[in-house]
Amino acid sequence: MAEAPRDPEELTATAAVAPPTAAIAAGTHMGAVRLTVADVDRSIAYYRDALGLTALRREAGFAALGPPGGGELLLLEELPGAVPSDGYPGLFHFALLLPERTDLARFLAHAARERVPLVGLSDHFVSEAIYLQDPDHHGIEVYWDRPRELWEGQVGQRMGTWALDVDSLLSELPDPATEPFDGLAAGTVMGHVHLRAADVAETIAFYRDLLGLALMAQLGEQAAFLAAGGYHHHLGANVWETRRREPAPPTTARLLEVTIVLPDAAERDRVIARLEAAGAAPEPAGDAVRVVDPSGIPLRVAVEG
Repeated sequence: MAEAPRDPEELTATAAVAPPTAAIAAGTHMGAVRLTVADVDRSIAYYRDALGLTALRREAGFAALGPPGGGELLLLEELPGAVPSDGYPGLFHFALLLPERTDLARFLAHAARERVPLVGLSDHFVSEAIYLQDPDHHGIEVYWDRPRELWEGQVGQRMGTWALDVDSLLSELPDPATEPFDGLAAGTVMGHVHLRAADVAETIAFYRDLLGLALMAQLGEQAAFLAAGGYHHHLGANVWETRRREPAPPTTARLLEVTIVLPDAAERDRVIARLEAAGAAPEPAGDAVRVVDPSGIPLRVAVEG
């Protein structure tokens, strides 16, 4: 088996040519990601000290994390003794989108000073990104987007991976060695989620043809990138280590749920109708619905606000 790329854009994507059979609202975006972790206190400390997130809610065996002054982005449920779910379908990484390039520079300066272990620093043409892995092997990306007018309409032809120009990034700061870091910016959001899938074609059929995301780029049978509203990708999926594998065992630290947020209830109802017509059996979950994708990954479809 060929060695998997280090991160989702390590290979050069090719343009997607097939139009979606349904279209989701342009205002659709990603919401909180729910994970199990072996030790919630250990995870809170890691995400606070390494990443700059804070516990916005804390209960026994549970924590909701987000940037100081921001919204909840990460929901952690403790499962004592859980081992990493490496090699199973689930989370490849969740990606936290920062508002400005200076925010990314500030985070990189902090990571360098505190010797936070990194697993990648990449320029993807559409964005600049820093990659990490938490104590339970959950993948993390911290990134900012280049201005949309520079890449819109070119995602399939131009998105790829090049070495991040660290000197250029850090030049955003007067003095990286002393630049204060008080956590990720309050405007940080869940920019995209990249999944480890069991099959790329089945993933495309679900997220494009039923959910309504557009296929922005594809790496043959290896990976796909889908989005709403012309974004470079809200959702990625690859099969580098997980082709035709079953979901992760319940004893592992794993992805419990991905949230996609629709702009209004009317759009939610249209998505539900497509899922029901295809036999996908969405289940009520408060004011949202929950459905399982072809790789066994739970997806929560919610409404803004």
